[in-house]
Amino acid sequence: MMNRPIIALDFSTMTEVGEFLGKFDEALFVKVGMELYLQNGPAVIREIRAMGHDIFLDLKLHDIPNTVGKAMAGLGALDVQMTNVHAQGGVSMMKRAAESFKDHNPDGVLIAVTQLTSTSEEMMQQEQKSILTLDESVIHYAQLAKNSGLDGVVSSPLESQLIHEHCGDDFLTVTPGIRLNEDSKDDQVRVVTPAGANALGSDHIVVGRSITKASDPAAQYRRVKEEWESGEE
Repeated sequence: MMNRPIIALDFSTMTEVGEFLGKFDEALFVKVGMELYLQNGPAVIREIRAMGHDIFLDLKLHDIPNTVGKAMAGLGALDVQMTNVHAQGGVSMMKRAAESFKDHNPDGVLIAVTQLTSTSEEMMQQEQKSILTLDESVIHYAQLAKNSGLDGVVSSPLESQLIHEHCGDDFLTVTPGIRLNEDSKDDQVRVVTPAGANALGSDHIVVGRSITKASDPAAQYRRVKEEWESGEE
């Protein structure tokens, strides 16, 4: 059985979240990002968990090791199933994050962001002034994350296969940038369909606007889930 698609709750209020989740009659895996968490605080996590849903808390922590370690202790106590840091914070930061999070949430999954799916090869060279290609950078950060004791990384589905080749099949790839064929790319650059992500070896897919903006979100979720599980569009 494939992992459930993770639905990105791109809302700003708990009222909107409640209305959206009320359209489903099954336990979901949802992503709470900065927009929702920073405007509502930890209460939003407790409310969603009380509804029976699993949570990927997507805050992408990136700071000095001590600060991230203390923040992760707090997040670990929130009963989230997955959360993340930025791999660019370095090995010491990631190790502290992993120790603090796992101390409070032994079964929780901690992953690291490699390069955002809004990042292009041109941005890598012109803005980050990287001596590495985009693929090389993603692999490098994935290896650092694995060596730091993390469970996986966030990347584009386009890099999933490379990451598994270099870090092993058990190292998770959590991949946003998922769109159905007829959808707009919006601010994403490296996008793939659910079936495409299946073929590329993604372990988890994160789907936002394709579901949240649909006229029938539950039906659209079932479509995404079916394409993801079958590998067919």
